[in-house]
Amino acid sequence: MWSGKMWIHKLQWLTDAQDFIHHVWERPTVQRRTALIIFWIYVIALLGIEAGREGLLPPWVVMRTPASHFQAIHLAFTLILGMEVMSLILTISSSIARSVGKQFEILALILLRNAFKELGTLPEPVSVADSLQTVANIAMSGFGALFVFGCLCIYTKLFKPRQFIQSPEMRMRYVMSKKILALVLFVVFFGLAGRDTFLFLRTGDGQNFFETIYTVLIFADIALVLISQRYMPSFNAVFRNSGFVIGTLLMRLSLSAQPPWDAVISMGAAVYILALTWLTNRFLDGPPSMQKEVAAEG
Repeated sequence: MWSGKMWIHKLQWLTDAQDFIHHVWERPTVQRRTALIIFWIYVIALLGIEAGREGLLPPWVVMRTPASHFQAIHLAFTLILGMEVMSLILTISSSIARSVGKQFEILALILLRNAFKELGTLPEPVSVADSLQTVANIAMSGFGALFVFGCLCIYTKLFKPRQFIQSPEMRMRYVMSKKILALVLFVVFFGLAGRDTFLFLRTGDGQNFFETIYTVLIFADIALVLISQRYMPSFNAVFRNSGFVIGTLLMRLSLSAQPPWDAVISMGAAVYILALTWLTNRFLDGPPSMQKEVAAEG
């Protein structure tokens, strides 16, 4: 029978791989180069759409090229959102509370992406006389993004790192479990991205990549709750971590809602997480008799 220390030794290479990927991805040079690539993709998309409208592309390419220039904006923000989702997956190895902050960032970007997505329904040249519903949806998505960003600013002020695990070995095993989960999600992310890209090039039909990856992340959230309960079984930790997962679950479910309900559900989720953070801070920072002995969450 293998001991806990032996398991740590056997699985160390997986956590080292996750650490390496996370370190490379977070490098400023990598982020700048990725942003530059997205810019040129945006420019090429604009040129390609214009070439398609002028009949300068082969028929099989025209079939896969949108007719509206606004779709180039949608493509650029989709790629930016993909970058943020990748960062979210790699930050799973940090505390659940820190991951929630990244969830706020992604939710704000999703709402902005939805606003630019609505632009694709406008005619060229732009005329809003017959598109007031589209304008209202854009305004609601933009306001929702601003509201969520404001909640993020408040959350960063309220956030306090909590320490629940006493044993250094248990803390290491907990962190390793989350890093292995993040590595699995990293592989799933690129697997889904490759599959959907192949299907798009083959059929020309759009794929629901983000809806799929967020469904996968919902199951990952449940796994995180179960993992954290093994290492942090106290009521304070279980309630706080489970509450954060409920908040992020609401955020992800908002993806399947139609405007303006997607923004409404997103704002409700943000308010819920702020309320949970404030209440747990009040409870955990209460009288000494109410506080638990703590060490480090990891």
